[in-house]
Amino acid sequence: MPSGPAAILPRTSSFPRWMRVGFWLCIVIGAAVVIRRIVALWAPAENAPPQMAGLDAAFSSHAVLTLAHIVPALVFVGLLPFACFHRFASARWLERALFSLGFVVSITAYAMSRYAVGGWVERSAVLFFNMLFLYSLLRAFLYARQGASGQKQRWMARAVAILLGVATTRPVMGVFFATGPFTRLTPHQFFGIAFWIGWSINTLAIEIWLRSKKSAFLSA
Repeated sequence: MPSGPAAILPRTSSFPRWMRVGFWLCIVIGAAVVIRRIVALWAPAENAPPQMAGLDAAFSSHAVLTLAHIVPALVFVGLLPFACFHRFASARWLERALFSLGFVVSITAYAMSRYAVGGWVERSAVLFFNMLFLYSLLRAFLYARQGASGQKQRWMARAVAILLGVATTRPVMGVFFATGPFTRLTPHQFFGIAFWIGWSINTLAIEIWLRSKKSAFLSA
């Protein structure tokens, strides 16, 4: 990915291997989760485990809003790989699409928080990290308007990491589901905790890297 003035994100090669692996895993997990949710809304599974069936029913109760949130998120995630290739890294259409979709995802996330499965613990995580996402996206947008490529890349990297944090919550939720017979915790009890853990991992990881010497090629 080039380091030219119009590049949307930092060069993929500039990230350590563990971050590159995490980036692609989050894209795969995020896309799979959204596709699974769309399928469940379209044709709910008849023999799903009780906890999964309860979650499917909860999302089905506000299906239109759910789709308005997850479909733009799926397109956003699907476009991210294009930002890693030389041919598309500086494409204006890609930059505009990511900004537009990001704002839609952020706005609908606030509406979705009304139906948080994990109650106020989950809702607080959504409101806090969505605020960080929207702030980072807005800063990236303003720097793009000013032609400040380095700063745009820094803030866009933050926004992308936070958005992909939703994917990081899924393995955390998997641990809670797997240990449910021992902990007796329900989704209502652990969803909020999982959201805080997943988003915190991604947010701290990108912030530590951006502040490290390895990211010094970006303007401060």
